[in-house]
This record gives sequence, C-alpha cells and structure tokens, in this order.
Amino acid sequence: MGVVVNARVTWQRSEAEGKPEEELDVERGRLGEENVRDLMPKTLEGQITMEKTPSYFVTREAPARIYAMSRDTKLIVVVRDPVTRAISDYTQTLSKKPDIPTFESLTFKNRTTGLIDTSWSAIQIGIYAKHLDNWLQFFPMSQILFVSGERLISDPAGELGRVQDFLGLKRIITDKHFYFNQTKGFPCLKKAEGSSKPHCLGKTKGRTHPNIDPEVVQRLRDFYRPFNMKFYQMTGHNFGWD
Repeated sequence: MGVVVNARVTWQRSEAEGKPEEELDVERGRLGEENVRDLMPKTLEGQITMEKTPSYFVTREAPARIYAMSRDTKLIVVVRDPVTRAISDYTQTLSKKPDIPTFESLTFKNRTTGLIDTSWSAIQIGIYAKHLDNWLQFFPMSQILFVSGERLISDPAGELGRVQDFLGLKRIITDKHFYFNQTKGFPCLKKAEGSSKPHCLGKTKGRTHPNIDPEVVQRLRDFYRPFNMKFYQMTGHNFGWD
C-alpha cells in the first residue's frame, strides 16, 4: 500500500526504503506521528512524498494513525486475484522455509468438510472487502485508488496512467518506458531514474509457483467469490477475478 502526502508534481522515495519490511512495521507501530514524519525526505512545495508498506492495508490500526497524521492523504493499493495472491504468498514463504506444510494442508481447517482457514494470513489478506471496510471509516473512496496487479503486468503504462490521474499529475509515463522481460514474466523499465540501465523487479518476484491441487484452487475461488463481488461494488470496479 502506498501512502501519498502533499500530492503535487513529482515524487520522492522514503528514506526508510531498503530496510526490512518487518523492521519498518515494528518502527511504525512504535513511533509517534512526528517520528514517522522524520523518516521521510524533506518535501518542497510542488513535490510528492510517497511511502510504501504493503501491510498497512490489512493492519487494523493503520487507518486511524494515518488519518491522524494527515486526513488529506491519498492511498494507493495494488490488488490481484486473491487466489493467485495466496499461492504467491505461500511460494515466498516456502523459499525461506522449505519444510513448511503443503499449501493444501494450510488452506483448510478441515479438508473433509472444506472449511477454509481464514486465520492463515495468506488467505485472510485476500478478503479485500473486509479490509476496505476498515479504511472507509476514515477515508472516502475518492482518496483511495485500487490498482490492478494483473493490468500492471499486461498494460503497465495504462494502469500507471490511472495513478498519475489520481495524483493530479501530467501523464508522463507511457508505453515507451517499458519492455516485457520474458524470463521474469513482468514488464521492466527501459531506463531507471538516475541510471542508464534497465530496471526489473528483484529476484524475489516472478518465482515459479508450486503445483496446487486444482480442486483446492476451485474451492478457494468459490470461497472468495462473494467477497470479490462485494469489493467490486465498494470500489465500482470489476477486476475480473471470477
């Protein structure tokens, strides 16, 4: 999730970038508003400060804290098919802990009855409507943009065009800035800022997913369908996950 403060013309990265996500989450939960602001770069008139922490969207305390910092904050959330997201989440964990149980066994509280274990974070995170309910207690939908993870791959310039419009920026990023990397399976920037070399997503992205029992995948699709429908209604956007 991206948090945008003082949206105007350009953007700056947070000085906190590069620190482990878990470490930053601990800091943000522990530090007060002024301390969190101190982690940010200085922002001049006509600039944007952006800060990115994926766990904000699913952290119950985050909306109130961000609202207290700035009620005019704009919020950008990248979402993808929750089934694919859960498998990707598992794949990432598996790469660090190869001895964890199978995806299928973690998915169910009871495989026989088909009861999904919603306490497992890989499943729980994908119930987007539930998390959005929490944010709408503090921020109107006009200040929240949901970006399609699928379209970021198939049409990165088009989806980033929506982001630029949302931030009130001139559409500078276009198709000419990207090329598709067949090996990674993702688009890459032809020339990264401040560099003459292309920039692609890191080695933790684009991992091959393990083969999952199709019956389990279908059960998850059935589980998420009503939540997806509610999410589409709340956002006014059909992401096409069903």
